[in-house]
Amino acid sequence: MSIPSNEPTRRVLTPSMLNAEAQVTLEEHFGLVWIEGELSNFSRPASGHWYFTLKDRTAQVRCAMFKGRNVRVRFTPEAGTRLLLRARVSLYTGRGEFQLIVESMEPAGEGALRLAFEQLRRRLADEGLFDDARKRPLPTTPRRIALITSPSGAALRDLLTVLGRRWPAAEIVLLPSAVQGDAAPGELVAAFGRISRMCGDSDIPPDLVIAGRGGGSLEDLWCFNEEAVARAITACPVPVISAVGHETDFTIADFVADLRAPTPSAAAELATPDADALRRRVRNLGRAMMLAQRRQLDAAGAALASRRARLRNPATLIAERTQRVDELGLRLERQVHGRMGQRNEQLRYLERRLRTASPRARLARGEEALASLRRRLAQLDPRRETARRSRVLFELERRLTAAMSQRDAFARSELARLSRALQALSPLGVVERGYAILTRPAGDDAHFGGVLKRARDTAVGERLTAHLAEGRVLVDVREIDTTTDADAEVSGNVS
Repeated sequence: MSIPSNEPTRRVLTPSMLNAEAQVTLEEHFGLVWIEGELSNFSRPASGHWYFTLKDRTAQVRCAMFKGRNVRVRFTPEAGTRLLLRARVSLYTGRGEFQLIVESMEPAGEGALRLAFEQLRRRLADEGLFDDARKRPLPTTPRRIALITSPSGAALRDLLTVLGRRWPAAEIVLLPSAVQGDAAPGELVAAFGRISRMCGDSDIPPDLVIAGRGGGSLEDLWCFNEEAVARAITACPVPVISAVGHETDFTIADFVADLRAPTPSAAAELATPDADALRRRVRNLGRAMMLAQRRQLDAAGAALASRRARLRNPATLIAERTQRVDELGLRLERQVHGRMGQRNEQLRYLERRLRTASPRARLARGEEALASLRRRLAQLDPRRETARRSRVLFELERRLTAAMSQRDAFARSELARLSRALQALSPLGVVERGYAILTRPAGDDAHFGGVLKRARDTAVGERLTAHLAEGRVLVDVREIDTTTDADAEVSGNVS
């Protein structure tokens, strides 16, 4: 007979069932939430999903953002970044871990915007968009200046005021664009596109572009940090001056532009020359030109006066030239007489030589030269030279034979001396005098084994070899006397 129990029926759950019910409860209770924290342990596997941890000072929660969602994020999450997430609270049933399924991600606060700014700046710098080599010089006197800014902002008034004061000759073309808010990047890119079309279609394209606005917070200036705007500035066919914010504000547009101005007013001053200064310069140049012309005229007048002073009376010049002609005539006459005397003297010299150069005298000199040549030929007879050289060769052979005999005798004497010294140092000579050499047994490839010098180097029972003048004797050691090394004796059996 069983006793009825008052306990309710127990519901037994498996881990899978418990995790599934907990997942449903969490998702239904919390739904979508906004949560802010610091990113850590970020990983991106081959699947394209993102897994990371969001933490604050005292706690952390695991997060997952699947590929279909994270492709919309415009920046690269890095460790330490503060993020604002829109996520669904859930549970990973496979491990029973509490987690957030992230639907959207955006930077939290201005620090995150600075991070996005630095990421884009590094990437564009690596592409070379900030290099000084691609910066273009500004035109000296622009004829047409395009302004890309808000038509209702203070920046436009500052630009028009400074441009009108400094360079009223330039034509100003306004390309209105929003410079703040979500629509600003697209309108800025469209304005730079209009510049490109104007350079291709207009008869007078702009010489340069000034793009900018007044100061503001980082969020206010963010449209000038967009990558699309930076690339539009890079593709602009004319030089671009970036005039965004105040002196301490820097944007990506400042880095890619051909010139960065701290304020819109400064951009207008950098873009144009000062008309008043040019007028003063023109007046100064005019005065300098007049002074230079006056100096040239004075110098020309002085030169003319000098030439007039040097100009002489033609009659005086003719008289001087006539006197010069007379002097030259006298010099010519003297030279002609001198030359005639030289020729007469040379003629007399040649007559004397002709008399001395008769055929009979020349024949006598030839016979004398022939006799001299015959004497020299007799002295250079080949037979006499051959005999002399034979005597020299005989003497050299005799000296060579004597030297070789002397060197051979010396070599034989030296060989005998070295043989005697080798014989005196040879151990075989000692054996010949009645001594024996004790060695340990030699190996198969040696005639002698290790030579014994002291009695203590052997042991009782060891077999030694005694080398004599003729033959060898095998000795067994029976007793060792090590009283002194000089008198040590080894007694043993001879076998």
